[in-house]
Amino acid sequence: MTFIRKLWAFGIQQALSCIFPVIIFAALGVTKMVEVPGIHRYDLILIICLLAQVGMVAAKLETFDELKVICVFHVIGLMLELYKVHMGSWSYPEEGWSKIGGVPLYSGFMYASVASYICQAWRRTNLRITGWPLPILTVLISAAIYANFFTHHFVWDARWLLTLLLFLVFLRTVVHFDVLGKTYRMPLTLSFLLIGFFIWIAENISTFLGAWTYPGQEKVWSLVHIGKISSWFLLVVISIIIVAQLKHLKLGKRPAKDAPKGTVM
Repeated sequence: MTFIRKLWAFGIQQALSCIFPVIIFAALGVTKMVEVPGIHRYDLILIICLLAQVGMVAAKLETFDELKVICVFHVIGLMLELYKVHMGSWSYPEEGWSKIGGVPLYSGFMYASVASYICQAWRRTNLRITGWPLPILTVLISAAIYANFFTHHFVWDARWLLTLLLFLVFLRTVVHFDVLGKTYRMPLTLSFLLIGFFIWIAENISTFLGAWTYPGQEKVWSLVHIGKISSWFLLVVISIIIVAQLKHLKLGKRPAKDAPKGTVM
C-alpha cells in the first residue's frame, strides 16, 4: 500500500506539472470538434495559449523566471519549426492569419509546454542533480544536438553518435527527487528517455487532433514512427541542460542559505 500511495502521489505531482500541456491538448481537441465562426482554428489556439500563459503567471502557477525560460524555448522551437516545415518534414495544412512561413505561431507553445513541465516538475519534486558535467561539455553537446536537427538534411545524421556521447558525458549524473518526504534517484539519461517517450505519446495524440501532419498522414492518420522517440530524447536533453544551467547561474548569484528548492548540486 505504501508503494501505491507514493506512486499515486508522484503521479499527482507529474499531472500538476503538466497543466500547460493539458491546456494545449484541450485546445486542440475542442477546436477540432467545435468551429468558432470568424476565426481560423490555428489563430484561436494561439489566443488560448497566450491566455493560458498569462493566467498561469497571474495565478502564480509559474514564476517570472520560469516564464523567461519558457519564452526561450518558444523561440528555439519556432526556429526549428520554420526550418522543418520548409524542408517538408511536416506541415500545418489549415489556414491561419498567424502563420509565418507555413508555421502557425501557436506551435512554439508546444515546445514551451515541455519547458513548462520541466520547470514545474523541478520545483514540485524538489529536484536536485549530482555529478553534473563541466559546463563546456553540456554547452557543446547541446549545440551539436540542436545543429544536427538542421544539418542532417544535408550531411550524415549524427544522432546516434550524439546519443553515445551523451551517455558518456552524463555517465555519473544522477537526478534526485522527493515523493512524500522520501528522496529517490535515477540516472539522468533515464529521465531523458522517459520524458522523450511520453512526449512521443503526446505527439501521437497531437497529430491525431490535427496539430500538424507528417508525410503519410495527410489522408488517414497513422502512428508516428517510433524512431521519433530518439528525436524527442535529444530535444529533452537540450531542454534540461538549459534549465539546469540557468538554475545553476542563478544559484551562484545568491548566498547558499537563500538557495531555492530544485537546484543543481
